[in-house]
Amino acid sequence: MEHLSAPDLAAWLADPSRPRPFLLDVREPWEYETCHIEDAALMPMHSIPARIDDLDEDAAIVCICHHGMRSLQVAAYLEQHGFGRLSNLTGGIDAWARQVDPAMPKY
Repeated sequence: MEHLSAPDLAAWLADPSRPRPFLLDVREPWEYETCHIEDAALMPMHSIPARIDDLDEDAAIVCICHHGMRSLQVAAYLEQHGFGRLSNLTGGIDAWARQVDPAMPKY
């Protein structure tokens, strides 16, 4: 698993030469409704075990939560289940709002 900063993720998403990662937002629906990165898929942390088959083991997956702790746990869980191309957004959506998109609501 890699630890990815918000500016590094922004650079990845802006680079047309790199395949876009699957953005896995593991927060709760109310958090996602408050703010999220465009095209991020909502799959709350508690739903991951039941929905693991919905995820592509071969895809580059970036796990996202509020501050980076829940997403770190989800990334570790996925890693234990054979997923190999995982990144955790360090500092979560809060870091994204502070370092990349200052107009994004914070909570």
